[in-house]
Amino acid sequence: MGKLTASVLMLMLAPGLAWAQAATSTSKPGIYTCTTADGRRLTSDRPISDCSAVEQRVLNADGSLRSVLPAAMSPEQRAAHEARERKLAAERLAQLDAVRRDRNLMMRYPDEAAHQRARASSLDDANKARLISERRVKDLALERKPLMDEAEFYKGKPLPAKLKQQMDANDAAVDAQKQLIENQKAELVRIGSRYDLELQRLKRLWAGAAPGSLGNSGNSGNGPADAAASAPR
Repeated sequence: MGKLTASVLMLMLAPGLAWAQAATSTSKPGIYTCTTADGRRLTSDRPISDCSAVEQRVLNADGSLRSVLPAAMSPEQRAAHEARERKLAAERLAQLDAVRRDRNLMMRYPDEAAHQRARASSLDDANKARLISERRVKDLALERKPLMDEAEFYKGKPLPAKLKQQMDANDAAVDAQKQLIENQKAELVRIGSRYDLELQRLKRLWAGAAPGSLGNSGNSGNGPADAAASAPR
């Protein structure tokens, strides 16, 4: 169990633990005193069950205050308390993750030149993939020419099944490559946008902003690929 999770669990269980510890403590008996909801003032040498809904003062033998036993939570109060603690725990974890991501980003890109080199490399890879697809479209056009020449012999007649199948397959391959090219163009835009956002964030970090202090603005954080881009290498 992590330190953060353990500490959150202790906070969530604190009211119940206080009652359990008070009920089992025998080292230095205290004097428990409280006023019930109907105005009765009660005193005992152990936690007073009639006062479980209100706080109880624990006094030393000389009457000085030793501690305060908080009121036991109702099921509704406990549920609300635990929900608040879960929310706080999630916020703490998110903050720690933001600090880690910013530090990793600065480790990978110590200056703007390093970031520009990474941008150029990523765009170059994406452009190479696009060029391969465009060359494939040209190849498919060349492959289609003899099919079209053969189809000229069947004007006004049904095409042979094999020829029709070959032409349909060529059409499908061209459509697939064109869709791939559109996706690759979109990927180029996405890569450029991600590096723009990273650079905005890095400039503020290089200028002295504390890691984790910039919120989500300018943070790519849109998926595994972006998380990998912020990881140290």
